[in-house]
Amino acid sequence: MTCLQSRTFARIAALTLLAAAAIAAHAQAADKPAISLDEYFNTTSITGARISPDGSSAVIATEAPDWKSSTFRSTLSLWTSREGLRPLTQSGSDLNAQWSPDGKWIAFESDRPLIGEASSDDGAPAKDGADGATTRIWLIAASGGEAQPLYREKLDAHTFAWSPDSKTIYLAAATPLTHEQEDAKKEEWKDVVRWREQERGDLILALPVAASLAKAAAIPAPHDGDQPGAKTESDPVLPTTALQIAQIQKAINELAPSPDGKSIALVTDSISHRMESPTQAEIYLVPSAGGDLRQLTHNEATESDLQWSPDGNSLYFLVRAAGGSLEGKYRDVSGRIYRLDPTADPADKSIQRLGSDFSGTFEDLTVSGSGAIYALGIKGTEEQLYLLDGAKSIRLPGLAGSYIGFSAPHSGNSLLVRFGAINHPTQVYLAADASHPDQLTPLTAVNPIFAERVQPEWRTYQWKAPDGATVEGVLIFPPGKKDAKHLRLLTLIHGGPADADGNRFGADWYDWATLAASKGWLVFRPNYRGSSGYGDEFMLQIAPHLVSKPGEDILAGVDQLVKDGFADPDHLAIGGYSYGGYMTNWLITQTTRFKAAVTGAGAVEHAANWGNDDETFDDSWYLGGQPWEVPAMYASEAALFQMNKVKTPTHLVQGGADIRVSYLEGETLERALQALNIPHTFLVFPGEGHGLGHNPWHGYIKVRDELDWLEKYCGK
Repeated sequence: MTCLQSRTFARIAALTLLAAAAIAAHAQAADKPAISLDEYFNTTSITGARISPDGSSAVIATEAPDWKSSTFRSTLSLWTSREGLRPLTQSGSDLNAQWSPDGKWIAFESDRPLIGEASSDDGAPAKDGADGATTRIWLIAASGGEAQPLYREKLDAHTFAWSPDSKTIYLAAATPLTHEQEDAKKEEWKDVVRWREQERGDLILALPVAASLAKAAAIPAPHDGDQPGAKTESDPVLPTTALQIAQIQKAINELAPSPDGKSIALVTDSISHRMESPTQAEIYLVPSAGGDLRQLTHNEATESDLQWSPDGNSLYFLVRAAGGSLEGKYRDVSGRIYRLDPTADPADKSIQRLGSDFSGTFEDLTVSGSGAIYALGIKGTEEQLYLLDGAKSIRLPGLAGSYIGFSAPHSGNSLLVRFGAINHPTQVYLAADASHPDQLTPLTAVNPIFAERVQPEWRTYQWKAPDGATVEGVLIFPPGKKDAKHLRLLTLIHGGPADADGNRFGADWYDWATLAASKGWLVFRPNYRGSSGYGDEFMLQIAPHLVSKPGEDILAGVDQLVKDGFADPDHLAIGGYSYGGYMTNWLITQTTRFKAAVTGAGAVEHAANWGNDDETFDDSWYLGGQPWEVPAMYASEAALFQMNKVKTPTHLVQGGADIRVSYLEGETLERALQALNIPHTFLVFPGEGHGLGHNPWHGYIKVRDELDWLEKYCGK
C-alpha cells in the first residue's frame, strides 16, 4: 500500500466511523433488537496496545470472560502491516507487553505455570499458599514461536523494562528470603502476620536475556514421583544469571532506563502498597551497573508514567488527577505533566510544569522518537490528544469521543491509539500522521454485537447548583427516545470522585449505563463538584464537605430534569459504586424522592474508613484533617448518623476482600437498614477486592440483580 493509499484509506475509515455514528444515532428501536444481559457481559476489553519501535507492528492486550472457568482470560495479539491481526499468546494470563528496542522480542508478565509446576484443574496457575501463583517475565519472538520464561525461580515481578540495547531486562521484585531465613520465620512465627515489621523492600535485578533464556531452558522438568514445583535447599532464591543493581526499602512501580543505558529512573510506592502518604511515591535514579540511589523528587504528589527524552537530558512524568501536585501541600487537583533535569540538584526546584494553560486534566503521556510530547487530556465530556510545547497545550484534530490510550514508535511519525465513544466500542487504530489522530486505520474489530443491536442516544446536560455554579453531566436516553419526556430516571454516579463521565464506551459491572438505557431508563450521569476535567477550582470545592457539597449538585440536577420534563418525579432511582456508593448512601439520607437505590463499595462513615482505606491520605485531605482533629466534620459528612431518615429500598454489593473501601462498611450499612426495617439485600463477592476482576460471574450477577431491584421498586 502506497503512502497516498494509506492516507486515503485512513480518511475513508475516519469518515466511515462518523457516518456509522450518525446512522446509529437516528436508528429506530424497531429496526434492531435491544442488547441482552448475556451479550453485554460477553464484552472483550482492550487493556493495552503498544506499537513496535519501527511502527510496523503492534502488540494488543485483551481481556475476556471465561464463563466455564469462572475467570477472565488475558491474551496478547500481534498486528503487522503485512499479515494483519493474529493471536500471539493463549495462556489466558499474559499482561503488560513491552517491545525490545530492536523490535525482535516481546516481553510480558504472566503467572502461567512452568512445565512441571502445579496448576489447577481448569488450567489456571496453581495457588502457591497465600501468595498465589508466581508472576514471572516471559519472552516471545516477534516473528512467532513459543513463549519462554526469563527465569524459573519463584520471584514475583513487580515491574520490568528493557535495556536500550535489548540485551538485558531490568526487573523489580520484593527482596526474597533465603531458604534458611524462610524456615526460621516459619519456625518462630508460624502463620502470624507481623504488621509492617515483616514487610521488605524491592530489589532491582539485571538479567541478560540470552544467558537467562539459555539457563531457564536447560533446567529439566521434574522426574516422575517428584512433587511438581517442589523446592529444595539447592534451589536458588534469585536467578543465577542476575546482577543485583540496587535495593530500596520501598516497593517499585516503574523502571525507565536512560537512552544511553547508563542509568535507570524509577518510581517508588509504599512497601505494603497501602499508600498512606503521597511522599512514598518519589522518583529516583540509579546507575545501571549498580550503585547508590539518588532521589530526584521530594514532594506530596504521586508520580507515574516516567518517560525519557530521546537525548536523555529530560525526564517527563505525570501526576494524575487527585494525585497531588508539586506546587505545595497535597491537594486533589487536575492531572499535571512535568519535566525534570536528571542531572540537576533536586534542591534547586528546577522541575517544570508542561501544558499549564490546559484547564482540564491530563491522563496519559508519551514522548515520541523525535522528542515530541503527546498527552491525553479530559476536558468536559471529551478526552482528546494534545501536543505539549512548554506551557502551551495544542489540541490535535480528533473524532468526537474518547482517546483512552496511545503509544509512539521510536522512528516514524505514526501513533497507535485506542478510541471509543458511548455508542462505539473501543478499538485500536493507527494514525499514520501523529498530527492527525482524526485519520484512523482500524486494527481491531472486537465486540461487533453492539453494531447489531439498537443503540441508546445521548446528550450533554447542564444545570445550576444552589450556589449558582454551572454543573454538567450526560443524559443517556432509551433507544429511539432522545429528548423524550416523563421517563423513569436512574441517576448513576461515577466513582473517584476525581473522575468524570462523558462520551466514552463502557460495558461492564461498573459502567452499565447503556444497558440500563436499553432497558428503558433515562440514565443521568452527573459530573458533580470534585469531578475532573473542569479545572482545579471545580475539583477543590468538594473539600471539606466530601458528600454534602456534591450531593447538592446532584439533587439540583435531578430537580432540573424533573422541571424540564425529562424525568418522571414518581419514578426516580439512584445508584453508584465506590465514591458513587458513598454518594448514594448519603443521598438516601437527604431525600425520600428515590424509590430504589443500588449501592456498592461505599462508606457510610469516615473514621473507620480512614483507618482501613489503602489510600488513606486523601480521606483526611477531603475532610480537613485527621479524625481526632476534625471529629465534627467526620460525623456531619457521614450517612451513618442520619440513617433514621432513610426510606428508600436499597440493594448493596461489596467485594469480600476490599481494602479500598472496607467490606465492613457494607456490613455496617446492611445492619442499619436491617435495624430500620428498610427493604434491602446484600451481595458479597468472595475474593474480590475493590474491583470485581477475578470472576466474571460476580459482575454479571451484580448488574443482573441491580436491574431487577430497580424494576421491582421503581418500574412502571
